Amino acid sequence: MEEHDLTSPLLSPRSSDQPQTVLTILDDEDSESSHQSTSNQQSSLQGSHNHSRVNNERVTVSSTNPYDFLGSGEYSIPAPTTVDPFRNGTPFISGVYEVIKIILCLPIALARLVLFGACLAVGYVATRIALEGWKDKQNPMPRWRSRIMWVTRLCARFILFSFGYQWIRRKGKPAPREIAPIVVSNHVSYIEPIFYFYELFPTIVASESHDSMPFVGTIIRAMQVIYVNRFSPASRKNAVHEIKRRAACDRFPRVLLFPEGTTTNGKVLMSFQLGAFIPGHPVQPIIVRYPHVHFDQSWGLISLAKLMFRMFTQFHNFMEVEYLPVIMPPDNKIQSPVHFAERTGQAMASALNVVQTSHSYGDLMLLMKAAELQQERPWSYMVEMARIESLFHISSLEAVDFLDKFLSMNPDTSGCVKLHDFLRVLRLKACKLSEEIFGFLDVEKNGSITFKQFLFGVAHVLKQPLFMQACELAFAECDGRGDDYCMKEELADILRQAIPDLNEDEVNGLFDLFDTDNDGRISRDDFLTCLRKNPLLIALFSPRLLQKDFPKPGDRMLEEIV
Repeated sequence: MEEHDLTSPLLSPRSSDQPQTVLTILDDEDSESSHQSTSNQQSSLQGSHNHSRVNNERVTVSSTNPYDFLGSGEYSIPAPTTVDPFRNGTPFISGVYEVIKIILCLPIALARLVLFGACLAVGYVATRIALEGWKDKQNPMPRWRSRIMWVTRLCARFILFSFGYQWIRRKGKPAPREIAPIVVSNHVSYIEPIFYFYELFPTIVASESHDSMPFVGTIIRAMQVIYVNRFSPASRKNAVHEIKRRAACDRFPRVLLFPEGTTTNGKVLMSFQLGAFIPGHPVQPIIVRYPHVHFDQSWGLISLAKLMFRMFTQFHNFMEVEYLPVIMPPDNKIQSPVHFAERTGQAMASALNVVQTSHSYGDLMLLMKAAELQQERPWSYMVEMARIESLFHISSLEAVDFLDKFLSMNPDTSGCVKLHDFLRVLRLKACKLSEEIFGFLDVEKNGSITFKQFLFGVAHVLKQPLFMQACELAFAECDGRGDDYCMKEELADILRQAIPDLNEDEVNGLFDLFDTDNDGRISRDDFLTCLRKNPLLIALFSPRLLQKDFPKPGDRMLEEIV
Protein backbone atom coordinates (compact mmCIF):
# COMPACT_ATOMS: atom_id res chain seq x y z
CA MET A 1 0.00 0.00 0.00
CA GLU A 2 1.28 3.42 -0.93
CA GLU A 3 2.63 5.56 1.92
CA HIS A 4 0.99 8.93 2.41
CA ASP A 5 1.94 11.80 4.67
CA LEU A 6 0.72 15.21 5.68
CA THR A 7 2.19 16.95 2.65
CA SER A 8 1.10 14.48 -0.01
CA PRO A 9 -0.83 16.34 -2.73
CA LEU A 10 -4.57 15.80 -3.00
CA LEU A 11 -4.69 14.59 -6.55
CA SER A 12 -2.59 14.01 -9.59
CA PRO A 13 -2.72 16.98 -11.90
CA ARG A 14 -5.92 17.17 -13.88
CA SER A 15 -4.84 19.17 -16.86
CA SER A 16 -1.24 18.42 -17.67
CA ASP A 17 -1.86 14.74 -18.40
CA GLN A 18 -4.92 15.31 -20.55
CA PRO A 19 -4.63 14.80 -24.32
CA GLN A 20 -3.73 18.03 -26.00
CA THR A 21 -3.97 19.16 -29.60
CA VAL A 22 -0.92 21.07 -30.80
CA LEU A 23 -1.08 22.94 -34.13
CA THR A 24 2.33 23.76 -35.62
CA ILE A 25 2.59 25.93 -38.75
CA LEU A 26 5.88 25.67 -40.63
CA ASP A 27 7.12 27.12 -43.87
CA ASP A 28 8.52 24.78 -46.53
CA GLU A 29 12.09 25.03 -45.31
CA ASP A 30 11.23 24.49 -41.67
CA SER A 31 8.86 21.64 -42.55
CA GLU A 32 11.65 19.83 -44.38
CA SER A 33 14.01 20.44 -41.43
CA SER A 34 11.43 19.12 -38.97
CA HIS A 35 10.89 15.99 -41.08
CA GLN A 36 14.62 15.31 -41.21
CA SER A 37 14.89 15.76 -37.43
CA THR A 38 12.08 13.26 -36.87
CA SER A 39 13.64 10.65 -39.13
CA ASN A 40 17.03 10.95 -37.47
CA GLN A 41 16.16 10.61 -33.77
CA GLN A 42 18.91 8.04 -33.23
CA SER A 43 21.48 10.75 -33.95
CA SER A 44 19.79 13.42 -31.86
CA LEU A 45 22.97 15.38 -31.23
CA GLN A 46 23.31 15.98 -34.99
CA GLY A 47 19.83 17.49 -35.58
CA SER A 48 18.78 20.67 -37.34
CA HIS A 49 17.79 24.03 -35.86
CA ASN A 50 15.05 26.59 -36.22
CA HIS A 51 16.10 30.23 -36.12
CA SER A 52 14.21 33.25 -34.83
CA ARG A 53 14.94 36.88 -34.18
CA VAL A 54 13.89 38.20 -30.74
CA ASN A 55 14.25 41.83 -29.73
CA ASN A 56 16.65 42.47 -32.63
CA GLU A 57 19.01 39.84 -31.19
CA ARG A 58 19.83 36.73 -33.25
CA VAL A 59 18.83 33.75 -31.09
CA THR A 60 19.21 30.17 -32.25
CA VAL A 61 16.40 27.99 -30.94
CA SER A 62 17.03 24.32 -31.45
CA SER A 63 14.36 21.73 -32.10
CA THR A 64 16.74 18.91 -31.18
CA ASN A 65 16.20 17.21 -27.85
CA PRO A 66 19.60 16.93 -26.10
CA TYR A 67 18.11 14.54 -23.54
CA ASP A 68 16.94 11.92 -26.04
CA PHE A 69 19.60 9.55 -24.75
CA LEU A 70 17.79 9.50 -21.36
CA GLY A 71 14.51 8.54 -23.00
CA SER A 72 13.13 12.06 -22.68
CA GLY A 73 10.34 12.80 -25.10
CA GLU A 74 8.36 15.96 -25.60
CA TYR A 75 6.63 17.45 -22.61
CA SER A 76 3.90 20.05 -22.22
CA ILE A 77 3.58 22.93 -19.81
CA PRO A 78 0.14 23.92 -18.49
CA ALA A 79 -1.00 27.40 -19.34
CA PRO A 80 -0.16 29.97 -16.65
CA THR A 81 -2.92 30.50 -14.14
CA THR A 82 -4.29 33.95 -13.43
CA VAL A 83 -5.44 32.93 -9.95
CA ASP A 84 -3.50 34.27 -6.96
CA PRO A 85 -4.81 32.51 -3.83
CA PHE A 86 -2.77 34.74 -1.49
CA ARG A 87 -3.53 38.25 -2.75
CA ASN A 88 -5.43 40.45 -0.30
CA GLY A 89 -8.14 42.49 -2.01
CA THR A 90 -7.57 45.67 0.04
CA PRO A 91 -3.86 45.82 0.92
CA PHE A 92 -3.99 49.61 1.29
CA ILE A 93 -6.42 52.07 2.83
CA SER A 94 -8.35 53.64 -0.01
CA GLY A 95 -11.53 55.67 -0.37
CA VAL A 96 -12.89 58.60 1.61
CA TYR A 97 -15.35 56.39 3.50
CA GLU A 98 -12.61 54.05 4.75
CA VAL A 99 -10.37 56.95 5.84
CA ILE A 100 -13.21 58.65 7.76
CA LYS A 101 -14.24 55.36 9.35
CA ILE A 102 -10.71 54.67 10.58
CA ILE A 103 -10.42 58.16 12.06
CA LEU A 104 -13.75 57.79 13.85
CA CYS A 105 -12.79 54.34 15.14
CA LEU A 106 -9.41 55.35 16.56
CA PRO A 107 -10.80 55.86 20.14
CA ILE A 108 -12.69 52.56 19.77
CA ALA A 109 -9.50 50.89 18.55
CA LEU A 110 -7.69 52.00 21.69
CA ALA A 111 -10.40 50.50 23.91
CA ARG A 112 -10.34 47.32 21.85
CA LEU A 113 -6.57 47.08 22.19
CA VAL A 114 -6.89 47.33 25.99
CA LEU A 115 -9.59 44.63 25.97
CA PHE A 116 -7.41 42.42 23.75
CA GLY A 117 -4.41 42.78 26.07
CA ALA A 118 -6.45 42.14 29.21
CA CYS A 119 -8.12 39.03 27.76
CA LEU A 120 -4.80 37.67 26.56
CA ALA A 121 -3.27 38.19 30.02
CA VAL A 122 -6.20 36.58 31.87
CA GLY A 123 -6.31 33.66 29.43
CA TYR A 124 -2.57 33.15 29.78
CA VAL A 125 -2.77 33.04 33.60
CA ALA A 126 -5.73 30.64 33.52
CA THR A 127 -3.88 28.38 31.09
CA ARG A 128 -0.76 28.34 33.26
CA ILE A 129 -2.90 27.30 36.22
CA ALA A 130 -4.53 24.54 34.16
CA LEU A 131 -1.14 23.23 33.05
CA GLU A 132 0.61 23.53 36.41
CA GLY A 133 2.00 20.18 37.53
CA TRP A 134 0.59 18.29 34.55
CA LYS A 135 3.27 15.88 33.32
CA ASP A 136 1.40 13.16 31.43
CA LYS A 137 0.61 15.15 28.28
CA GLN A 138 0.40 12.07 26.05
CA ASN A 139 -3.00 11.30 27.57
CA PRO A 140 -6.16 13.45 27.50
CA MET A 141 -6.27 16.49 29.77
CA PRO A 142 -8.04 15.70 33.07
CA ARG A 143 -11.59 17.03 33.32
CA TRP A 144 -10.89 19.54 36.10
CA ARG A 145 -8.09 21.10 34.09
CA SER A 146 -10.40 21.35 31.06
CA ARG A 147 -12.92 23.22 33.22
CA ILE A 148 -10.27 25.80 34.09
CA MET A 149 -9.59 26.20 30.37
CA TRP A 150 -13.15 27.52 29.99
CA VAL A 151 -11.82 30.79 31.38
CA THR A 152 -9.34 30.96 28.49
CA ARG A 153 -12.03 30.00 26.01
CA LEU A 154 -14.27 32.85 27.18
CA CYS A 155 -11.29 35.17 26.89
CA ALA A 156 -10.92 34.00 23.29
CA ARG A 157 -14.51 35.06 22.58
CA PHE A 158 -13.82 38.51 24.02
CA ILE A 159 -10.70 38.71 21.86
CA LEU A 160 -12.88 38.09 18.82
CA PHE A 161 -15.18 40.84 20.11
CA SER A 162 -12.20 43.21 20.34
CA PHE A 163 -11.38 42.48 16.69
CA GLY A 164 -14.85 43.62 15.67
CA TYR A 165 -16.67 40.27 15.61
CA GLN A 166 -19.53 41.27 17.90
CA TRP A 167 -21.65 38.49 16.46
CA ILE A 168 -20.77 35.55 14.28
CA ARG A 169 -23.33 33.96 12.01
CA ARG A 170 -23.47 30.17 12.27
CA LYS A 171 -25.18 27.68 10.01
CA GLY A 172 -25.55 24.06 10.99
CA LYS A 173 -24.11 22.43 14.10
CA PRO A 174 -20.94 20.54 14.95
CA ALA A 175 -21.48 16.81 14.87
CA PRO A 176 -20.88 14.89 18.12
CA ARG A 177 -17.29 13.89 18.66
CA GLU A 178 -18.11 10.17 18.54
CA ILE A 179 -19.60 10.62 15.05
CA ALA A 180 -16.94 12.90 13.54
CA PRO A 181 -13.68 12.83 15.51
CA ILE A 182 -11.91 14.93 12.84
CA VAL A 183 -12.94 18.32 11.53
CA VAL A 184 -11.35 20.22 8.64
CA SER A 185 -11.71 23.84 7.65
CA ASN A 186 -10.56 26.30 5.04
CA HIS A 187 -7.99 28.79 6.38
CA VAL A 188 -8.25 32.50 5.60
CA SER A 189 -7.06 34.38 8.68
CA TYR A 190 -5.68 33.96 12.17
CA ILE A 191 -9.27 34.46 13.35
CA GLU A 192 -10.42 30.88 12.67
CA PRO A 193 -8.08 29.21 15.20
CA ILE A 194 -9.31 31.65 17.87
CA PHE A 195 -12.93 30.89 16.98
CA TYR A 196 -12.44 27.12 16.97
CA PHE A 197 -10.57 27.31 20.27
CA TYR A 198 -13.64 28.95 21.82
CA GLU A 199 -16.24 26.90 19.98
CA LEU A 200 -14.74 23.37 19.96
CA PHE A 201 -11.55 23.40 22.06
CA PRO A 202 -10.02 20.84 19.67
CA THR A 203 -6.60 19.28 19.34
CA ILE A 204 -4.85 20.98 16.45
CA VAL A 205 -1.93 20.21 14.16
CA ALA A 206 0.49 23.13 14.01
CA SER A 207 4.02 24.01 12.98
CA GLU A 208 6.74 23.52 15.58
CA SER A 209 7.51 27.25 15.38
CA HIS A 210 4.21 28.09 17.09
CA ASP A 211 5.44 26.65 20.37
CA SER A 212 7.89 29.53 20.88
CA MET A 213 5.30 32.28 20.38
CA PRO A 214 4.82 34.41 23.52
CA PHE A 215 1.55 33.73 25.39
CA VAL A 216 0.02 31.97 22.37
CA GLY A 217 2.49 29.07 22.57
CA THR A 218 1.36 28.29 26.13
CA ILE A 219 -2.31 28.32 25.14
CA ILE A 220 -1.62 26.08 22.14
CA ARG A 221 0.12 23.55 24.40
CA ALA A 222 -3.06 23.36 26.49
CA MET A 223 -4.86 22.18 23.36
CA GLN A 224 -2.45 19.22 23.28
CA VAL A 225 -1.22 20.33 19.89
CA ILE A 226 0.34 17.86 17.46
CA TYR A 227 3.52 19.54 16.25
CA VAL A 228 4.81 18.87 12.77
CA ASN A 229 7.75 20.01 10.72
CA ARG A 230 6.36 20.06 7.21
CA PHE A 231 9.84 19.56 5.72
CA SER A 232 10.74 16.51 7.82
CA PRO A 233 9.40 13.13 6.61
CA ALA A 234 9.91 11.64 10.07
CA SER A 235 7.96 14.48 11.70
CA ARG A 236 5.11 14.16 9.19
CA LYS A 237 4.92 10.40 9.74
CA ASN A 238 4.81 10.87 13.51
CA ALA A 239 2.07 13.49 13.15
CA VAL A 240 -0.06 11.10 11.09
CA HIS A 241 0.41 8.46 13.79
CA GLU A 242 -0.72 10.92 16.48
CA ILE A 243 -3.78 11.95 14.48
CA LYS A 244 -4.77 8.30 14.17
CA ARG A 245 -4.21 7.66 17.88
CA ARG A 246 -6.15 10.65 19.13
CA ALA A 247 -9.01 10.34 16.66
CA ALA A 248 -9.50 6.73 17.77
CA CYS A 249 -9.71 7.66 21.48
CA ASP A 250 -13.01 9.23 22.59
CA ARG A 251 -11.38 10.77 25.65
CA PHE A 252 -9.35 13.15 23.46
CA PRO A 253 -11.07 16.20 21.99
CA ARG A 254 -11.78 16.13 18.28
CA VAL A 255 -8.84 16.85 15.96
CA LEU A 256 -8.89 20.02 13.84
CA LEU A 257 -6.82 20.38 10.68
CA PHE A 258 -6.49 23.01 7.98
CA PRO A 259 -5.72 20.73 5.02
CA GLU A 260 -4.64 23.60 2.75
CA GLY A 261 -1.61 24.02 5.02
CA THR A 262 -1.63 27.83 4.99
CA THR A 263 -3.95 30.81 4.73
CA THR A 264 -5.51 31.97 1.46
CA ASN A 265 -7.71 34.89 0.46
CA GLY A 266 -10.78 32.64 0.57
CA LYS A 267 -11.47 33.01 -3.17
CA VAL A 268 -10.14 29.55 -4.05
CA LEU A 269 -9.61 26.24 -2.31
CA MET A 270 -6.05 24.98 -2.64
CA SER A 271 -4.89 21.37 -2.87
CA PHE A 272 -5.37 19.33 0.29
CA GLN A 273 -2.73 17.57 2.28
CA LEU A 274 -3.81 14.09 3.34
CA GLY A 275 -3.16 14.08 7.09
CA ALA A 276 -6.84 14.40 8.01
CA PHE A 277 -7.91 11.60 5.67
CA ILE A 278 -5.34 8.87 6.26
CA PRO A 279 -6.87 7.66 9.58
CA GLY A 280 -10.10 6.74 7.76
CA HIS A 281 -12.45 8.30 10.33
CA PRO A 282 -15.55 10.33 9.41
CA VAL A 283 -14.74 13.98 8.80
CA GLN A 284 -16.92 17.04 9.25
CA PRO A 285 -15.97 19.91 6.92
CA ILE A 286 -16.43 23.46 8.17
CA ILE A 287 -16.26 26.49 5.91
CA VAL A 288 -15.60 30.07 6.94
CA ARG A 289 -16.50 33.19 4.97
CA TYR A 290 -15.63 36.84 5.60
CA PRO A 291 -18.16 38.91 3.64
CA HIS A 292 -16.82 42.44 3.11
CA VAL A 293 -16.97 45.51 0.91
CA HIS A 294 -14.20 47.85 2.06
CA PHE A 295 -11.82 45.64 4.04
CA ASP A 296 -10.56 42.18 3.08
CA GLN A 297 -9.78 40.31 6.31
CA SER A 298 -7.64 37.61 4.69
CA TRP A 299 -4.06 37.41 5.87
CA GLY A 300 -2.32 37.10 2.51
CA LEU A 301 1.02 38.89 2.53
CA ILE A 302 -0.26 41.61 4.86
CA SER A 303 1.75 42.05 8.06
CA LEU A 304 0.07 40.90 11.27
CA ALA A 305 0.32 44.36 12.88
CA LYS A 306 -1.33 46.05 9.89
CA LEU A 307 -4.11 43.47 9.73
CA MET A 308 -4.83 43.85 13.45
CA PHE A 309 -4.93 47.64 13.15
CA ARG A 310 -7.41 47.46 10.29
CA MET A 311 -9.60 45.06 12.29
CA PHE A 312 -9.53 47.32 15.34
CA THR A 313 -10.64 50.30 13.23
CA GLN A 314 -13.77 48.73 11.71
CA PHE A 315 -17.25 49.22 13.12
CA HIS A 316 -17.95 45.53 12.64
CA ASN A 317 -16.24 42.64 10.86
CA PHE A 318 -18.45 39.99 9.34
CA MET A 319 -17.76 36.29 9.75
CA GLU A 320 -19.88 33.31 8.74
CA VAL A 321 -19.27 29.72 9.85
CA GLU A 322 -21.08 26.81 8.23
CA TYR A 323 -20.92 23.23 9.48
CA LEU A 324 -21.32 20.90 6.51
CA PRO A 325 -22.68 17.33 6.65
CA VAL A 326 -20.28 14.65 7.88
CA ILE A 327 -18.42 12.84 5.09
CA MET A 328 -17.85 9.15 5.59
CA PRO A 329 -14.64 7.44 4.44
CA PRO A 330 -14.90 5.14 1.41
CA ASP A 331 -14.98 1.39 1.85
CA ASN A 332 -11.92 0.86 -0.36
CA LYS A 333 -9.11 1.42 2.13
CA ILE A 334 -6.40 1.50 -0.53
CA GLN A 335 -7.98 4.48 -2.26
CA SER A 336 -9.35 6.13 0.87
CA PRO A 337 -6.90 9.01 1.54
CA VAL A 338 -6.94 10.48 -1.97
CA HIS A 339 -10.60 9.89 -2.79
CA PHE A 340 -11.70 10.84 0.71
CA ALA A 341 -9.84 14.14 0.41
CA GLU A 342 -11.24 14.68 -3.07
CA ARG A 343 -14.86 14.30 -1.96
CA THR A 344 -14.28 16.55 1.04
CA GLY A 345 -12.62 19.22 -1.08
CA GLN A 346 -15.43 19.13 -3.62
CA ALA A 347 -18.03 19.52 -0.89
CA MET A 348 -16.22 22.50 0.62
CA ALA A 349 -15.54 24.18 -2.74
CA SER A 350 -19.17 23.76 -3.74
CA ALA A 351 -20.43 25.26 -0.48
CA LEU A 352 -17.95 28.15 -0.77
CA ASN A 353 -18.77 28.56 -4.48
CA VAL A 354 -15.06 28.71 -5.36
CA VAL A 355 -12.74 26.74 -7.64
CA GLN A 356 -10.13 24.23 -6.54
CA THR A 357 -6.55 24.80 -7.65
CA SER A 358 -3.28 22.88 -7.45
CA HIS A 359 -1.56 25.59 -5.42
CA SER A 360 0.05 24.63 -2.12
CA TYR A 361 2.26 26.04 0.61
CA GLY A 362 5.16 25.64 -1.81
CA ASP A 363 3.65 28.35 -4.01
CA LEU A 364 3.60 30.70 -1.04
CA MET A 365 7.31 29.97 -0.52
CA LEU A 366 8.00 30.81 -4.17
CA LEU A 367 5.91 33.97 -3.95
CA MET A 368 7.67 35.17 -0.81
CA LYS A 369 11.12 34.39 -2.26
CA ALA A 370 10.31 36.39 -5.42
CA ALA A 371 8.91 39.27 -3.35
CA GLU A 372 11.96 39.18 -1.05
CA LEU A 373 14.24 39.55 -4.07
CA GLN A 374 12.08 42.47 -5.27
CA GLN A 375 10.70 40.97 -8.44
CA GLU A 376 8.14 43.25 -10.09
CA ARG A 377 5.56 40.49 -10.58
CA PRO A 378 6.23 37.99 -7.76
CA TRP A 379 2.90 36.22 -8.27
CA SER A 380 4.04 35.12 -11.74
CA TYR A 381 6.51 32.71 -10.11
CA MET A 382 3.79 30.50 -8.63
CA VAL A 383 3.56 27.18 -10.49
CA GLU A 384 0.84 25.20 -8.64
CA MET A 385 3.31 23.15 -6.65
CA ALA A 386 0.91 20.32 -5.81
CA ARG A 387 0.87 19.44 -9.51
CA ILE A 388 4.67 19.64 -9.72
CA GLU A 389 5.09 17.40 -6.68
CA SER A 390 2.64 14.85 -8.03
CA LEU A 391 4.15 14.79 -11.54
CA PHE A 392 7.85 15.03 -10.81
CA HIS A 393 8.30 14.42 -7.05
CA ILE A 394 10.03 17.80 -6.70
CA SER A 395 9.74 19.14 -3.15
CA SER A 396 8.93 22.75 -2.30
CA LEU A 397 12.45 23.30 -0.96
CA GLU A 398 13.95 22.03 -4.22
CA ALA A 399 11.63 24.32 -6.19
CA VAL A 400 12.81 27.30 -4.13
CA ASP A 401 16.43 26.34 -4.87
CA PHE A 402 15.63 26.23 -8.58
CA LEU A 403 13.97 29.64 -8.23
CA ASP A 404 17.20 30.98 -6.71
CA LYS A 405 19.07 29.63 -9.72
CA PHE A 406 16.57 31.17 -12.14
CA LEU A 407 16.60 34.58 -10.43
CA SER A 408 20.39 34.63 -10.61
CA MET A 409 19.89 34.72 -14.39
CA ASN A 410 18.49 38.26 -14.04
CA PRO A 411 15.01 37.83 -15.53
CA ASP A 412 13.50 40.94 -17.08
CA THR A 413 10.39 42.73 -15.78
CA SER A 414 8.17 40.12 -17.43
CA GLY A 415 9.99 37.32 -15.59
CA CYS A 416 11.74 35.96 -18.71
CA VAL A 417 15.40 34.97 -19.16
CA LYS A 418 17.33 35.27 -22.43
CA LEU A 419 19.93 32.86 -23.79
CA HIS A 420 23.10 34.75 -22.79
CA ASP A 421 22.08 35.06 -19.11
CA PHE A 422 21.06 31.40 -19.07
CA LEU A 423 24.47 30.35 -20.37
CA ARG A 424 26.28 32.67 -17.97
CA VAL A 425 24.79 31.12 -14.84
CA LEU A 426 25.27 27.52 -16.02
CA ARG A 427 28.86 28.35 -17.13
CA LEU A 428 28.09 27.17 -20.64
CA LYS A 429 29.83 28.33 -23.81
CA ALA A 430 27.63 29.63 -26.61
CA CYS A 431 27.58 26.67 -28.99
CA LYS A 432 25.26 24.24 -30.72
CA LEU A 433 24.73 21.99 -27.68
CA SER A 434 24.13 24.96 -25.35
CA GLU A 435 21.49 26.29 -27.73
CA GLU A 436 19.86 22.86 -27.82
CA ILE A 437 19.67 22.83 -24.01
CA PHE A 438 18.07 26.29 -24.00
CA GLY A 439 15.75 25.30 -26.84
CA PHE A 440 14.63 22.27 -24.83
CA LEU A 441 13.25 24.68 -22.19
CA ASP A 442 12.00 27.27 -24.66
CA VAL A 443 8.89 25.32 -25.61
CA GLU A 444 7.28 28.37 -27.19
CA LYS A 445 10.39 29.02 -29.32
CA ASN A 446 10.38 32.76 -28.69
CA GLY A 447 13.96 33.12 -27.46
CA SER A 448 13.25 33.39 -23.73
CA ILE A 449 12.11 31.16 -20.87
CA THR A 450 9.92 31.70 -17.82
CA PHE A 451 10.45 30.17 -14.40
CA LYS A 452 7.62 27.74 -15.01
CA GLN A 453 9.31 26.55 -18.22
CA PHE A 454 12.64 26.30 -16.42
CA LEU A 455 11.17 24.31 -13.51
CA PHE A 456 9.17 21.94 -15.72
CA GLY A 457 12.22 21.36 -17.91
CA VAL A 458 14.66 20.52 -15.13
CA ALA A 459 12.01 18.45 -13.33
CA HIS A 460 11.31 16.54 -16.54
CA VAL A 461 15.00 15.68 -16.88
CA LEU A 462 15.24 14.65 -13.22
CA LYS A 463 12.24 12.37 -13.64
CA GLN A 464 13.78 10.34 -16.45
CA PRO A 465 14.41 6.75 -15.26
CA LEU A 466 17.97 6.79 -16.59
CA PHE A 467 18.98 10.14 -15.11
CA MET A 468 20.68 8.89 -11.95
CA GLN A 469 22.28 5.99 -13.77
CA ALA A 470 23.61 8.42 -16.36
CA CYS A 471 25.08 10.56 -13.57
CA GLU A 472 26.79 7.55 -12.03
CA LEU A 473 28.19 6.37 -15.35
CA ALA A 474 29.31 9.90 -16.27
CA PHE A 475 31.31 10.13 -13.05
CA ALA A 476 32.82 6.70 -13.70
CA GLU A 477 34.02 8.02 -17.08
CA CYS A 478 35.47 11.15 -15.45
CA ASP A 479 37.24 9.07 -12.80
CA GLY A 480 39.92 7.91 -15.21
CA ARG A 481 42.42 7.00 -12.47
CA GLY A 482 39.91 5.03 -10.45
CA ASP A 483 40.56 6.92 -7.21
CA ASP A 484 36.95 8.14 -6.78
CA TYR A 485 37.92 11.69 -7.73
CA CYS A 486 37.73 13.65 -10.97
CA MET A 487 40.52 16.12 -11.65
CA LYS A 488 40.29 19.17 -13.89
CA GLU A 489 42.13 17.54 -16.78
CA GLU A 490 39.87 14.49 -16.73
CA LEU A 491 36.74 16.65 -16.71
CA ALA A 492 38.11 18.78 -19.55
CA ASP A 493 38.72 15.72 -21.73
CA ILE A 494 35.11 14.58 -21.31
CA LEU A 495 33.59 18.03 -21.79
CA ARG A 496 35.54 18.74 -24.97
CA GLN A 497 33.83 15.77 -26.60
CA ALA A 498 30.59 17.76 -26.31
CA ILE A 499 32.06 21.26 -26.78
CA PRO A 500 35.36 20.86 -28.68
CA ASP A 501 36.57 24.48 -28.46
CA LEU A 502 36.32 24.96 -24.69
CA ASN A 503 39.14 27.23 -23.51
CA GLU A 504 40.88 27.05 -20.15
CA ASP A 505 38.74 29.71 -18.47
CA GLU A 506 35.54 27.97 -19.54
CA VAL A 507 36.84 24.65 -18.23
CA ASN A 508 37.70 26.34 -14.93
CA GLY A 509 34.20 27.76 -14.66
CA LEU A 510 32.55 24.36 -15.10
CA PHE A 511 35.07 22.68 -12.81
CA ASP A 512 34.29 25.22 -10.05
CA LEU A 513 30.58 24.53 -10.53
CA PHE A 514 31.09 20.78 -10.04
CA ASP A 515 33.58 21.20 -7.17
CA THR A 516 30.87 22.02 -4.63
CA ASP A 517 33.20 21.82 -1.59
CA ASN A 518 35.99 23.84 -3.26
CA ASP A 519 38.78 21.39 -2.42
CA GLY A 520 40.31 21.40 -5.88
CA ARG A 521 38.93 18.03 -6.95
CA ILE A 522 35.49 16.59 -7.70
CA SER A 523 34.34 13.73 -5.53
CA ARG A 524 31.43 11.49 -6.39
CA ASP A 525 29.22 13.41 -3.93
CA ASP A 526 30.30 16.72 -5.49
CA PHE A 527 29.49 15.42 -8.96
CA LEU A 528 26.06 14.02 -8.11
CA THR A 529 25.12 17.05 -5.99
CA CYS A 530 25.97 19.40 -8.85
CA LEU A 531 23.91 17.42 -11.36
CA ARG A 532 21.00 17.20 -8.94
CA LYS A 533 21.03 20.99 -8.63
CA ASN A 534 21.84 21.51 -12.33
CA PRO A 535 20.29 18.48 -14.08
CA LEU A 536 20.47 20.16 -17.49
CA LEU A 537 24.26 19.72 -17.44
CA ILE A 538 23.96 15.95 -17.86
CA ALA A 539 23.70 16.70 -21.61
CA LEU A 540 27.41 17.64 -21.56
CA PHE A 541 28.25 13.96 -21.03
CA SER A 542 25.92 12.51 -23.67
CA PRO A 543 28.57 12.12 -26.43
CA ARG A 544 30.81 10.08 -24.11
CA LEU A 545 27.90 8.00 -22.81
CA LEU A 546 26.64 7.30 -26.32
CA GLN A 547 30.13 6.11 -27.28
CA LYS A 548 29.87 3.62 -24.42
CA ASP A 549 26.63 2.15 -25.82
CA PHE A 550 24.51 3.87 -23.21
CA PRO A 551 21.41 1.67 -22.76
CA LYS A 552 18.01 2.58 -24.01
CA PRO A 553 15.32 3.38 -21.41
CA GLY A 554 14.36 0.26 -19.53
CA ASP A 555 17.54 -1.60 -20.40
CA ARG A 556 18.50 -3.55 -17.27
CA MET A 557 22.06 -4.01 -18.51
CA LEU A 558 22.81 -0.54 -17.18
CA GLU A 559 22.90 -1.90 -13.65
CA GLU A 560 25.77 -4.20 -14.63
CA ILE A 561 27.61 -1.41 -16.44
CA VAL A 562 27.42 0.86 -13.41
